[in-house]
Amino acid sequence: MNATELIGWCSSFILVLTIGKQVYKQWQEGTSEGVSKWLFIGQMSASLGFTIYSWLVNNWVFVVTNSVMLLGGLIGLGIVLHHRKREQKAQG
Repeated sequence: MNATELIGWCSSFILVLTIGKQVYKQWQEGTSEGVSKWLFIGQMSASLGFTIYSWLVNNWVFVVTNSVMLLGGLIGLGIVLHHRKREQKAQG
C-alpha cells in the first residue's frame, strides 16, 4: 500500500465512523425528529452511483467506502421509518 492509498483508506475510515456514529445516536436516542427520509434516499442513490463508478474505474477505496455508506443509508432510513411508525401508533 502506498501513501496515496493510505490517505484514502484513513479518510474512508473517518467518514464511515462519523456517519456510523450519527446513525447510532439517532437509534439510541429513539427519535428521528427533524430527519427527513429523503436525506437517506438521496444519500443511498448517490452512494450506489458512486459505488458503480468506483468499481468501473477500479478504485477500491471508494468501492468499499460507498458500499458501506449505502449500507449506512439503508440502516438510517430504516431507523427513520421505524420511529415514524412508532410515533403514529402512539398518536392513535
